[in-house]
Amino acid sequence: MSNFATLKKSSSTLDRLTKEIEKVNSPASDKKSGDDRFWKLERDKSGNGAAVIRFLPSPAVDGDDALPWVRIFDHGFKGPTGKWYIENSLTTLNLKDPVSEYNSQLWNASSDDNSPTRKQARAQKRRLSYISNIMVISDTKNPENEGKVFLFKYGKKIFDKITMSMNPEFEGDEAVNPFDFWKGANFKIRIRTVDGYPNYDQSLFESPKPLFDDDDKLESLWKREYSLTEFLSASNFKSYEDLKARLDMVLDLANEEMAWMKPATAAPVAQKATPKVKTIEDEVPFDTLFLDDDEDLKAFKNMALG
Repeated sequence: MSNFATLKKSSSTLDRLTKEIEKVNSPASDKKSGDDRFWKLERDKSGNGAAVIRFLPSPAVDGDDALPWVRIFDHGFKGPTGKWYIENSLTTLNLKDPVSEYNSQLWNASSDDNSPTRKQARAQKRRLSYISNIMVISDTKNPENEGKVFLFKYGKKIFDKITMSMNPEFEGDEAVNPFDFWKGANFKIRIRTVDGYPNYDQSLFESPKPLFDDDDKLESLWKREYSLTEFLSASNFKSYEDLKARLDMVLDLANEEMAWMKPATAAPVAQKATPKVKTIEDEVPFDTLFLDDDEDLKAFKNMALG
């Protein structure tokens, strides 16, 4: 468990978090949808919504070196069998994942962006989400949430705004660590529906200020935060073999002529003269290049469960 005095002393650890953001931006998801630890902004019939939240520092239970967020990759798609593949990606743990490998092979099977294999790879791309602790400042739809600590799952668009607060675009703008109790800032979430998708362009951070002026109150709040490292536990991820078996069943790969797990060394001799196309084995999985901001698997899960 972390020490609160240490937290305050190191409250401006902007450099360390900035370095971690650089790692994230260089070229498992939450529990069941009914997990009441998670806060989700309720939207009106038009798909719009607004609230104010405060991102919180890394929780006491996770230790001094923990980050105030965890990053999760997952997949959610329907195969030609009518079955769904909805699983956390092992790439979250920097391990090989069968979907990423298969997507790489699909992508490299053609140089035509409109080819069936590339279209399939796009449809099966992994999705990126983050989980952090927050305190709800204002939630007009559900005022009973105000002042409480929740887990918050969000996508790349919101994380980009966090990144911008730490790395201002314009010279002279102050760099702010939004996870800091004393020098952080409240975050105004503004969701609009644009072309059928949630849009966060109007969301922004307010001016920096302490969350509370009372350190005892801050410490009490800090100790109520939820562990984030639990989402990276092996128990939240199936084995490579189990994921491959599920993928084979969903896509009916057992009856597919393409030997999708064929080693690169088994390529026909005639192909040796062509430049090698990098795959996940070489550098980066295909779907690293195609990250969504879809934050919610609920719709997929509902359809998958019938």
